[in-house]
Amino acid sequence: MKKHNLLSFILLGTLLSNCGDTKNRENSIFNFDSSKISAQYQPQETLDLTILNPKSKTVDSIVYYINDTKIKTAKGLENLSYPLKDQKLGYQNIKALVYFEGENAETTARIEVVSNVTPKLLKYKIVNTYPHDIKSFTEGLEFYKDTLYESTGQNGNSYFRKYDYKTGKVFKQVDMDTAHFGEGITFINGKLFQLTWQDKIGYIYNANTLKLEKTFAYTKEIEGWGMTNDGKNIYQSDGTEKIWKMDPATQKMVDYINVYSGNSKIKAVNELELIDGKFYANIWQKDAIAVINPTNGAVEGIIDMSGLRKLIHVTPEDVLNGIAYNPKTKTIFVTGKNWDKMFEITVSE
Repeated sequence: MKKHNLLSFILLGTLLSNCGDTKNRENSIFNFDSSKISAQYQPQETLDLTILNPKSKTVDSIVYYINDTKIKTAKGLENLSYPLKDQKLGYQNIKALVYFEGENAETTARIEVVSNVTPKLLKYKIVNTYPHDIKSFTEGLEFYKDTLYESTGQNGNSYFRKYDYKTGKVFKQVDMDTAHFGEGITFINGKLFQLTWQDKIGYIYNANTLKLEKTFAYTKEIEGWGMTNDGKNIYQSDGTEKIWKMDPATQKMVDYINVYSGNSKIKAVNELELIDGKFYANIWQKDAIAVINPTNGAVEGIIDMSGLRKLIHVTPEDVLNGIAYNPKTKTIFVTGKNWDKMFEITVSE
């Protein structure tokens, strides 16, 4: 098994090789030449498209689209050669709108752009071990002004709190409405944002007083999982392979990336932390952290953290979740749902 397949195995449990497809929606006049279309491409490759004209129609022009964005207008039956280096990873919907003899017809296909990056296996070193509330079903973990904040889930028992991580002493706790299941948190622009799991609403608090200022509705039909930010935008996971970009001023989703390790999409991306320009992400039910390129979604590194299970007293259901970077110490804090310990670590190749 190749090294990148082994690393994907750590994240996936079993290696799911997404072969993709080249679904070619046929019409009676024009079609893509499917013999020249691959199911999967890597970003350094070029997509070559040829239109078949079995009825020998007189073609005026062809407009080519990827994901409904026009990429080229060609004269006659001119073929398309399109570099994929700027396409995001994931499925791409291809369309050609053919104009002929005063009419038009379209044909479509689908390809998948996968990662060409071989993830590095990273190692960690435990710097310190601290107590963690075993009743905390951890969903989010983040430092703000040198203080650790943690959000938790479970209907009827969701809250976020600020506390002394060295002793476990709680400075303040804000309980959620018992009808809601709490999820990730992040601090940006003097505000604390908090997600709910399946209710499609979020909360915005004053970061200093922790008083609720407003609620907001998700602008996409997604679940709320993890959160982080880069000082300008918020990024959140939804339990799939997607990481969404949100404008904190409007709370609108403005873009997303798909997370891939080699030719496999990595689903169930959970808690997020942005560290030195890379996403560090928990993968739900996996004892590993993925290091992700925030521009294209490629997994560049994997930290196998299965060794931590030997140091805690938990059940298999108590999964690894919670990543917080402390800029003061330049170390990373990790824990899990209902874990009795939290670990301060450093990461290296």
